[in-house]
Amino acid sequence: MSSLRALIFDVDGTLAETERDGHRVAFNQAFTAAGLDWCWSTDHYSQLLMISGGKERIGYFIRQSHPDFTPPAKFQELTEFIASLHRAKSEFYRQAIATIPLRPGVHRLLKEAKAAGLRLAIATTSHLHSVIPLLEARLGPEGPGWFEVIAAGDIVPHKKPAPDIYDYVLAKLQLPPENCLVFEDTHHGLMAATQANLKTIVTVNEYTQDQDFSEARAVVSHLGEPDQPCTVIAGKLQADYLSVSALQQLWSLEN
Repeated sequence: MSSLRALIFDVDGTLAETERDGHRVAFNQAFTAAGLDWCWSTDHYSQLLMISGGKERIGYFIRQSHPDFTPPAKFQELTEFIASLHRAKSEFYRQAIATIPLRPGVHRLLKEAKAAGLRLAIATTSHLHSVIPLLEARLGPEGPGWFEVIAAGDIVPHKKPAPDIYDYVLAKLQLPPENCLVFEDTHHGLMAATQANLKTIVTVNEYTQDQDFSEARAVVSHLGEPDQPCTVIAGKLQADYLSVSALQQLWSLEN
């Protein structure tokens, strides 16, 4: 039977509720700073989250809601303008990240896994410049060093739901998928991991709770704490919170 050797984490919505209170707000701040009257409400943003990647999300929004939009004259192409908006958004996001906490159980499980000798990695469509400030703010200056691989942004040709980012992480870890477990929060993320033959635990949030997670090994409300139990929505997990021992038990049931 294969052994569990590494945990791979998505970031936005999985490690922290960064989408609603971080990225969405930063996009709107960038629009205002650029003199645009665009504003993404919470409900509208939930629809835009079906598009992976910030620049891709802006481009989709323009095509759907402002098809006749012309960027300012100083930009030769729309893609150049979108990239400029996204850079501004990333700066606003970095300023806000210190106020966004990790989701329940995340810090505890990371520490437990590290102490147990499990290898840690990140696979996200967010830009590296958005990921590092979150890790430093919530885990301390040494936080990014907890992760052996941080695969982020445009490091691969195709973003989730394509499996590219997970294939990249597996290659860097030099591990087969049967030795790894993924934590995701979206259907697109689950599809990406599943196509890379990775087992996945899904932690839902308000944006993703109604998505299809039938391919997940378990679906939970969050990772949980001893005094803040999680709700098991689907799967064979038999624990009040996800500890390393609970993951090992789930792993043994699934192998």
